[in-house]
Amino acid sequence: MTATTTTSATIEGTVNFSNITQHDVYNGQDTGAYTMTITMSDADAADLEAAGVQIRDYQGKQQRKFKSKFQVKRFDPDGNVYDGEVPFNSKVRIKYRLGDPHPTYGVPTYLEAIKVLEEAAPAQDDVDFQYG
Repeated sequence: MTATTTTSATIEGTVNFSNITQHDVYNGQDTGAYTMTITMSDADAADLEAAGVQIRDYQGKQQRKFKSKFQVKRFDPDGNVYDGEVPFNSKVRIKYRLGDPHPTYGVPTYLEAIKVLEEAAPAQDDVDFQYG
């Protein structure tokens, strides 16, 4: 799983935060970016770190945010277009590329496409609030 600024790579993980149908908002401000944060395996995290990407450790799990300024292509397990936001805890494969290193923030990860491998069911608390 190596990537440079000109080549793409893939990584699999579990969705923590998904903002791919509308821009991410931080402190009430639109960031102008579509983002997805995933939890990944320790081996994948180590590979990204070796490439200069900063990884966040959250409660012993390795996480990374991938982002794009452009609408991201999304697919279901069969390769059909996936419509809508990807639910928390879904299993995904992300196609990404690495950007140029930044002295403070490390190497950025640019989101190119998402394949939803296994869609998670909504949390029971959210079922009453689903649109139907």
